[in-house]
Amino acid sequence: MSSFEVIGGKKLKGEITPQGAKNEALQVLSAVLLTADKITITNIPDILDVNLLIDLLQEMGVKTERVDRHTCIFQADDVNIDYLASEAFRKKGGMLRGSVMLAGPMLARFKTAYMPKPGGDKIGRRRLDTHIIGFEKLGAISEYNDELHFFKLSSPQLKGAFILLDEPSVTGTANIVMAAVMAEGTTTIYNAACEPYVQQLCNMLCRMGAKISGIGSNRLVIDGVEKLRGTEHKLLPDMIEVGSFIGLAAMTQGEITIKNAGVQHLGVIPEKFEQLGIQFKIQGDDIYIPSQDVYEIQSFLDGSVLTIYDHPWPGFTPDLLSIVLVVATQARGSVLVHQKMFESRLFFVDKLIDMGAQIILCDPHRATVIGLGRKNNLRGITMSSPDIRAGVALLIAALSADGKSTIQNIEQIDRGYQYIDTRLKALGAEIKRV
Repeated sequence: MSSFEVIGGKKLKGEITPQGAKNEALQVLSAVLLTADKITITNIPDILDVNLLIDLLQEMGVKTERVDRHTCIFQADDVNIDYLASEAFRKKGGMLRGSVMLAGPMLARFKTAYMPKPGGDKIGRRRLDTHIIGFEKLGAISEYNDELHFFKLSSPQLKGAFILLDEPSVTGTANIVMAAVMAEGTTTIYNAACEPYVQQLCNMLCRMGAKISGIGSNRLVIDGVEKLRGTEHKLLPDMIEVGSFIGLAAMTQGEITIKNAGVQHLGVIPEKFEQLGIQFKIQGDDIYIPSQDVYEIQSFLDGSVLTIYDHPWPGFTPDLLSIVLVVATQARGSVLVHQKMFESRLFFVDKLIDMGAQIILCDPHRATVIGLGRKNNLRGITMSSPDIRAGVALLIAALSADGKSTIQNIEQIDRGYQYIDTRLKALGAEIKRV
């Protein structure tokens, strides 16, 4: 197990460029299974979760040429379907939530798929119902193995269907879309997720020869085709990193420019940080955050306490609520953070309270933050990272705190943020990996 040792209190300064989007990468990497032709993907983040999925593809027989750490050429012309039924796949696939998205393309092209019990963050229940029900409506038969904890899916030929999703699941939408692009007939997915990453996947599939309309809306119509071809695809900048860096600048009173931030794909993210009182300027595709001694949380027009909550796109992403919460600890004013989707994602606040933050954990989904307004700095402590986003929130807290902090279990952070210690050092942070 590795740790970060951080000496806080440094005002960070400089330029930083966000990595390619992790959540998009897990979708489009799975889509390479839909064709025997070559697919080139660029701006791939060099992080544990993505590298694990690339390893899985290689073990399945997908030819992989890693041009550099951020560019890969894939060719799935000799896939070993039997590998998916192996203990090796169940073990490795179970370590990675994103492995469930291999099922859609495997069903579409090879008529068989396996879904191990998903791994990833320990942030509460993350069910597979949306995926399985969608596949069944397309004509797949699902069988669950109680002993080995995996689903087996099969269908001689998927058939187009009308699918009303019970929730606008991003991974569920992506998985069902990838299954439907080669189904016979027309598939309509209503209440579909419409995040930029789902749009990116759909646009990539269209370049491969798929017929998808309604991209960017919550109603996707897919006319199945018999075959898909190769393409090239560039990942968007990671919006979660962009939000994290805005929060980092505010907490450390830093002056940071986020280069190539993909501003047009950020949705309400900039506005939510503005509600926390953080000043910034959008300059082309860059975001400049000036050094700011104090930032004050806005209230609603009627004077009531601000509430920031997660909501399906174009609402605010749940992945940034941990960052919002930690940034609010040094703001002037109060905010209620309401994490609707995951019941365990706020359980890292005890570490922030130990650091001196004033937070009331109301229940597993809500926390009220009373900003210290920099009257009292946070203090360094030893803590452990419970999941990717909480880990980076704690890292931001440590970088702003007085004294030394030690963050353990940083493998969780490495799952989602590439070279984070090296990049922070370039901004003037005092951080060491041990």
